[in-house]
Amino acid sequence: MNSERITNVARFVVPMLLAVVCWQVGTPLPTPRALDAPDTAFSAGRADAVLGRLLGDQKPHPVSSAANAAVRERVIAEFKSLGITAHVESARGCHDWSKIDIFSCGTMENILAPIVAGDGPAVVLLAHYDSVAAGPGAGDDMSGVAAILETARALKARGVKSKHPVLALITDGEEAGLLGAAAFLHDPHAKEKIGVVVNVEARGNQGPSTLFQMSAGDEQLVNLYARSAPTPTTSSLATFVYKLMPNDTDLTLFINEKLTAFNFAFSKNVAHYHTPLDTRENLNPASLQHQGDNLLAVASELLVSDFAMLEGKDSIYLAIGGLVVPRMPVTWVVPLSVLTLIALFVALMISKSETVSIPSRIGVLLMPLLLIVTSGVFGWLLHTIAAKVSGHSDPSFAYPTFFRIALSLAMAAMAILFSRVGNVRLLTLSLWGWLCFGSVAIALYLPGVSPYFLFPTLLAVPLVLAQSRHAKAWSGTTGTIVLFLAAIPAVVIWMALARTVEPLQGLLLHPAFTVPVAIAALTLLPVLAGNSLSRRTWFAIVAGTSLAALGAAVLAGLQPAYSAEAPQRLNIVYVDDHIANHARWSMDTPGTLPASVRAAVQFAEQQERAWPGAWSKSFVSDAGATRFEPPTAQATSFTQGSGRTVTLELHGSSDADRIFTVVPKNAGLTRVEIDGYAYVPKKKVAFDLEGTLIGCMTRDCSGTRIDLTFDSMNPVDLSLAELRFALPSDAATLQKARPVESTVQHMGDMTVIVGKVAIP
Repeated sequence: MNSERITNVARFVVPMLLAVVCWQVGTPLPTPRALDAPDTAFSAGRADAVLGRLLGDQKPHPVSSAANAAVRERVIAEFKSLGITAHVESARGCHDWSKIDIFSCGTMENILAPIVAGDGPAVVLLAHYDSVAAGPGAGDDMSGVAAILETARALKARGVKSKHPVLALITDGEEAGLLGAAAFLHDPHAKEKIGVVVNVEARGNQGPSTLFQMSAGDEQLVNLYARSAPTPTTSSLATFVYKLMPNDTDLTLFINEKLTAFNFAFSKNVAHYHTPLDTRENLNPASLQHQGDNLLAVASELLVSDFAMLEGKDSIYLAIGGLVVPRMPVTWVVPLSVLTLIALFVALMISKSETVSIPSRIGVLLMPLLLIVTSGVFGWLLHTIAAKVSGHSDPSFAYPTFFRIALSLAMAAMAILFSRVGNVRLLTLSLWGWLCFGSVAIALYLPGVSPYFLFPTLLAVPLVLAQSRHAKAWSGTTGTIVLFLAAIPAVVIWMALARTVEPLQGLLLHPAFTVPVAIAALTLLPVLAGNSLSRRTWFAIVAGTSLAALGAAVLAGLQPAYSAEAPQRLNIVYVDDHIANHARWSMDTPGTLPASVRAAVQFAEQQERAWPGAWSKSFVSDAGATRFEPPTAQATSFTQGSGRTVTLELHGSSDADRIFTVVPKNAGLTRVEIDGYAYVPKKKVAFDLEGTLIGCMTRDCSGTRIDLTFDSMNPVDLSLAELRFALPSDAATLQKARPVESTVQHMGDMTVIVGKVAIP
């Protein structure tokens, strides 16, 4: 093989190898420390032992259940074993869900434990101890409780002298709508005790513990974290993405109160999130170790910090490989972005130009955008093929490997395809020009995303500028090496982003893979474009790689959509509807209804809302006559101007776990009040419901009084729904028909008894 052929091979192999390595190598997780680790260190082994004692028989323990009360007593006992006297504060908590027209309330039992004595505002270590009704919550969030207990033990072992008291706040009712946090913050004196809050959460049971949210003005908070955390993992993009998600944590309420705050979570393996698989055995000890290392490091640093010095400006930041956290004030972003753009323009002016036709110039100018769009379209095509073959909307949920290969091959094909568009000089200046313009635009409108554009251009553009006057700036070995070095930061950063986003939603959200990888590939195009392949060879490589991607998509579709480790979410709901005067079965799933379930019961092909308060549509089937007594409410009406206030007193059975009141959209509801908490119904929401939902989320719902204010005297029919986290005995047929590759999620199987309250 001659030197030219070797160079051509290298121009393809080395960039692809770099991309593969960056995709495969993520943030290293720490080695879990054993039970015999030094007393002053955080030990995942000790935390796991605590977790085992807290979880007991690993039954679900939703708010106000007997199982939750048992967990609460075990948490208090663990604090006592550390010489810490914890106490319970019982109070009503109410909160409206930020993206849904729901107002929920309940009686909360928060646990407060003073870890380190002191005066003034405290460092608050925050986690919640309740679980969803479907699973035991080992990751979400008993791992957080165990991490706080192990951190408390380590702090006491260190005998630290603190400027501030340290308080553990273990909240109740987070899964019911952040109600424990709301109850705590409803007391104005409680807020006066808080200096800084550090929350530990989970949205899975694996992966690195990521600092994904901080309070505003986070410049000094990032500095504190970067200098104290042994393996930092964070990004200002994470806060932006988190705002788009339907999830909230307890820390949201503390940040809303303008309190200084850090929020940590691990989020890999979402297949186990809020299911019976969220067990201690499935929790990765390395993730628990990383969570604890972050918590102990930040808490230790806060103990000796002047809280006033934590105030600062907003910043942008990005941890790279768990090693460094490049960061800067957000006010620097626009000037630096403009500066890189000017430097690139200078490179364009001083570099040697060639005679290139206008159509070719236009093609090279548009090429970066075309590559990204084409890559996204190819990804959509591959997903459509896999879904058609599979018969499921998310064919890569359980076995993502083949679809991941399909997308990777597609991105390689697109990179090679566009490598022949224009010469190396114009290609280089065009792609970095787009990234520089993108950096300016992002800096102006989405500054949190800036690190992914600004940091690579700050490193690459000086290299491009420095070599622009050289005779072989755009060709030869030296030019190729410089262009490759310029691409490395962008490839590392963008491939890491693709790797980070996938665990959040899986490859169902394939643009989160294709777009970052396409941008990474874009920066490698000048290296690929330097090859001297014949058109025939180039076409053969593109065609072969594309066909291989299509074949991998077909193989992805032939894999089972679900498995025992990544099961389909499939809840059974029995709806006893006294408004329609008949009962129905409902199968709540984001996927296709399994054939075994359809064989057991005749379900309708089209989905519908099974009851007025249902969040989403489901498959329903007739279940005969009603069999339970519906919930009721005593209503009293008072005229108020041109409208009125109606007071409801709820009455449900002793088996009621929750009671929802549903007020229709057209009823003219203007205000809801429960025990001093007020709520104004939302006009625009992310999730469309049949009306405003008012939830009593604890087992003491009977006797609860709700004041509803309407803007008119028009008659209103309200729906009442009593929820029980259990099914009638004849649900056994459906339970038996549910495949082993399926599981319950969130509130799990339940009975909903629907009644009506007519307000004349």
